[in-house]
Amino acid sequence: MESKIKFDLITPISYPGEGSAGATGSWRVFKPIIDREKCRKCLLCWLYCPEAAIRVSEENYPEIIYEYCKGCGICANECPVKAISMVEE
Repeated sequence: MESKIKFDLITPISYPGEGSAGATGSWRVFKPIIDREKCRKCLLCWLYCPEAAIRVSEENYPEIIYEYCKGCGICANECPVKAISMVEE
């Protein structure tokens, strides 16, 4: 007799929040800029952002919350269509 094991999937979602130093966006040297013409709405940038500084707009486009973005560039690196460019501030 076969045993079927069921697993409940739990998806962790983090949200940006102020740490002990407050908003962290002032540490940034480069900031990501999203080109909506190129964006395919795959949301890999949102998924990979280590600071949860990307939210999804009502039109399902990613939006950067610059108050918490540290400018690490992971979002630009993960974008498969290169719709995010890092611009020096």
